[in-house]
Order: sequence, then C-alpha cells, then structure tokens
Amino acid sequence: MAEEVLIKMENKEILNFSIIQDAFFLPLGAFPHYDNPIFSEKIKVIVTAYSSSPEETDETPFITAAGTWVKDGIVANNMYSFGTKIKLPEIFENKVFIVEDRMHSRKGFYQVDVWFPTKESALAFGTKITEMEVLVD
Repeated sequence: MAEEVLIKMENKEILNFSIIQDAFFLPLGAFPHYDNPIFSEKIKVIVTAYSSSPEETDETPFITAAGTWVKDGIVANNMYSFGTKIKLPEIFENKVFIVEDRMHSRKGFYQVDVWFPTKESALAFGTKITEMEVLVD
C-alpha cells in the first residue's frame, strides 16, 4: 500500500512523494496523466504525412510495422520503439500519437510521418518542421 509523504526542505514544500513497499520514493506527478501527459524530452523534427496508398507502402498497406491496423493517431518513426507516445503541439495541439510504423531507413531518426486516411489529405499536409514531445509512459 502506498503512503503519501510531503518532503520539506528549509521550511519549503518541495514535492509530494509516494512510498512504495517501504523502499522507493516516487514523485506523485511521475505517473501518467492522459488529460495532461508530461514529456521526457523535446526535439526538433521534420513532420511529413503518408497514407495507405499502394505506392507509399508495401504489400500490406493497412498493416503497420508493429502489426496493427492503421488508424488515426498512428505515426512512423525510426528512432523510438513501438508504443512510444508523442505529441506535436505546434501542429496538433494536445493530440497524442503512437509510434507503430517505420519509414525507409534513408529518412533517419529525426522525421515523423503522420498517417492520414487519404493520399490527398497526406499531400495537403505537406512538410513541416516542429518540436516533438516524447511522453512519459
């Protein structure tokens, strides 16, 4: 059972911590909050778009590299593992994306490809440079 502890230093409230199994202190704010997720890092990336059109994919255009069906909120990236949650707040505000696909290796690590349901909407999105927030899970 977790016990909440308030840490004070020089008579100032520092952080609320939770004691887990009498051995670990974990900041209460470190647990995921899906209404307002916290991020572990911000990096500048190139953001492009793709769709499930046959000329943009392999022989399974609706299946991601992670083996899931494509859907809104899927991104392709070569740096982060499948399941990593990211945000692109300058473009999509608070929308959370999940890395479930990969791009050609020539694209490198600092590019994110956002899935769109049609080739026309992907082309209309174009290319953007922005900051990506990698969320703590």
